[in-house]
Amino acid sequence: MKSLTEYLTFNTKTRTAFVNLTPQVRQLVKKSKIQEGFCLVNAMHISASVFINDNESGLHRDYAKWLEKLAPHEPINQYEHNDTGEDNADAHLKRQIMGREVTVAITNGELDFGPWEQIFYGEFDGMRPKRVLVKIIGE
Repeated sequence: MKSLTEYLTFNTKTRTAFVNLTPQVRQLVKKSKIQEGFCLVNAMHISASVFINDNESGLHRDYAKWLEKLAPHEPINQYEHNDTGEDNADAHLKRQIMGREVTVAITNGELDFGPWEQIFYGEFDGMRPKRVLVKIIGE
């Protein structure tokens, strides 16, 4: 079995952002030379997410609005977590909803997606460096 491990770093310009990782992950699958296997993409920070969905800007704006209704950033004193001096409790909750990681099959050397599926990084406490793990294993 072969494997490839790479780390992507993000520093978004806004507190909340969605970044399409699909082109970078496709390049890493190609680099791995793995024909049959799996690709894990994992947000390595507890206020960020990795998920699969459609690459449609209206949907991403809907996510941002929906998540803000479920876990509004302000007032920050509404969260006990923020009593520690933090101000990002909402980001932790948003990450919990959107998920930590995705796994995609690799078939014939390509990501084996359903129609319209793409991999996204969701940032909920941005404007500082964060990492995403890409681990590819197979033959």
